[in-house]
Amino acid sequence: MEAGFWEWLEMVSDNHLPIHVYLIVQHFDRFLWGAVITLQLTFAALITGALLCVPLAIARTSTRGGINKPVWIYTYCFRGTPLLVQTYLIYYGLGQFEVIRESFLWEPVLSSAWWCAYIAFTLNTTAYTTEILRGAIATTPAGEVEAARACGMSRWTVLRRIVLPSALRRSLPAYSNEVIFMLHASVIASTITLQDILGVGRWLNGRYYLAYEGFITSAVLYLILVYCITRGFGWWEKRWMAHLREREPTTASGAGTSVLGR
Repeated sequence: MEAGFWEWLEMVSDNHLPIHVYLIVQHFDRFLWGAVITLQLTFAALITGALLCVPLAIARTSTRGGINKPVWIYTYCFRGTPLLVQTYLIYYGLGQFEVIRESFLWEPVLSSAWWCAYIAFTLNTTAYTTEILRGAIATTPAGEVEAARACGMSRWTVLRRIVLPSALRRSLPAYSNEVIFMLHASVIASTITLQDILGVGRWLNGRYYLAYEGFITSAVLYLILVYCITRGFGWWEKRWMAHLREREPTTASGAGTSVLGR
């Protein structure tokens, strides 16, 4: 029965469908494994970048040039150059230096495509997230800070309990876009031998001389992942920013009517 189904699906794909569904289904396990690699790489970089961006964003808001300028140079360089170039420089470029090839980091880290992609993605998303959070910190309402100071809070207490929580909430919509952009940018990993979603799609097209079956399957998987991310951030924004939603005026139906009646 199972063999008959596969033969029927192959016949239908060859003769009646515009795309070769049989080959997609036959190798769908490879696409699922590619999705695992894509998610591992993307979210590992995002988590590390989220941890690094907080102190860097605080440094960016400093009025001291010795603290602000180095972070500005870092964010400008990584936001001003393509992620593909950054990945190539780390994966192909570092190996050109003998001192790096002979270092203790070469075998476990810098000679691995996964780790090189992780480093490049982390440095890139940290730069973008730092600027997102810096903007949110800089636009914190002055009244919130003045109220905290009036309560006797120190500068660091105000930053920890007032400014950062408020900035994190307000930067959430912009950060959701960064997560989606990072997921899309992860296709660069396929250019340095990693079999992510797009890498599997390119492999399928190349092996069976297909035009677009692998790319269509990859696009559908990315659409599903983006939908899940969007829904997740939508729920998160509702939970974190519930106090900012306009509420309908409440009327005391029983008491109000009785008072008006009297």
